[in-house]
Amino acid sequence: MPLFFFFFFFFFSSYPSLSFPWGAGGQHVAVQPFSDEDVSVETLSHCSSFSDGASVPDEGEEPPLAAMATVAKAFLLYFRVGATSVAKTRQSALDSLKTALATKILYDFILERRMTITDGIERCLKKGKGDEQRAAASLACLLCIQLGSGLESEELFKSLKPIFRNILTDGTANVQARQACAASLGICSLIAENDTLDVYATMECLESLFSKSYTRDDGTRVALSPQTTVLHTQALLAWALLLTICSGTEVRRLLNKHLPKLPSLLECDDVNMRIAAGETIALLFELARDLDAEFEYENLGMLCAMLSSLATDCNKHRAKTDKRKQRSVFRDVLRAVEEGDFQTETIRFGTERMYINSWVRKRMYDTFREYVGSGMNYHLQANEFIRDVFQLGPPLMVDSAALKAMKFSRFERHLYNAAVFKARTKARNKFRDKRIDVGEF
Repeated sequence: MPLFFFFFFFFFSSYPSLSFPWGAGGQHVAVQPFSDEDVSVETLSHCSSFSDGASVPDEGEEPPLAAMATVAKAFLLYFRVGATSVAKTRQSALDSLKTALATKILYDFILERRMTITDGIERCLKKGKGDEQRAAASLACLLCIQLGSGLESEELFKSLKPIFRNILTDGTANVQARQACAASLGICSLIAENDTLDVYATMECLESLFSKSYTRDDGTRVALSPQTTVLHTQALLAWALLLTICSGTEVRRLLNKHLPKLPSLLECDDVNMRIAAGETIALLFELARDLDAEFEYENLGMLCAMLSSLATDCNKHRAKTDKRKQRSVFRDVLRAVEEGDFQTETIRFGTERMYINSWVRKRMYDTFREYVGSGMNYHLQANEFIRDVFQLGPPLMVDSAALKAMKFSRFERHLYNAAVFKARTKARNKFRDKRIDVGEF
């Protein structure tokens, strides 16, 4: 107990303006005390403190106050999960930890408390409802991303995997929880599963869901609710993610099994399902051509016609945003199926850049970005596991002076943006549909 008060005395005496608004409406609520190990201020200094656009601290330097405050707030709030029965408070604790894990590298901090956090996630998954289960499943994914491929993440996933599968296969469970568990099974299996056969078993579990959206042999389709369609979409995306690490023999088997049926999902009313199906088809074609450069699909003409129709879709009953998003994706999918081409995307972060030059890389990048959100560039800079996945090498250590010297001045950025704007306007004018006023004769 004395250490607990020492911890808060340390923060509030050193930084009087710092406050932690735990409760709703700015009210502070009591927090249960914890052990000497949990409240050790020394452990907080182990957290990495890379920043998106700023400097990297030298070795031995204490993390910035903002980083320490974020970690302390998230961790202390998390311990309230076991001290209260209010579901909203537990969900708030999980969301706070998710925010901390998405924006900071906390490997050592998590390593010392992974069993405690894992127990809390298990409790929320088993006893929680809806949003709480969804938040707990997402937190498990972020923990695996932080820990990387190793014994710690394997132990974490080994304890949570049965719970994920039980919720996913339970037709009476909350649909949002099942959606989160489908996505979590995909990314956690990618990171922490060390048995190939277990990966294939997880893929079969996911197949059993999204295959229900396939058109039947008689041409009819099962009527599904919008929430169930979202579940099948998440299952398909998780299945496609695991497809990227399958062996050549397994890819051939899945190609023969699913490629004839996946085009039926392009007729789904949900735009996200159509896009997920299109990207999965492009991924299958890419993997098939990697195995056999002469690969040919017997119904290529019919498939290209469907993709071309979606790439130029102008149905009035669909929202403009959905049509715009769909056209952009299916132009790339059509190019991949017809020509085997991929439009390379450049990702810039700090002083580095990464190229997304294949559908395999795109599927992995989109999955990680879904969980870490705006912290993706930060993780590309500092997370050793993600850097290893994208073959970026060890993190670069750049001091503030060197980083500042590499940046353009405000005037140089203005000139560059003006030149880009002028060039873009000229290029668009060439292809813009110009209307000619015919006039009266």
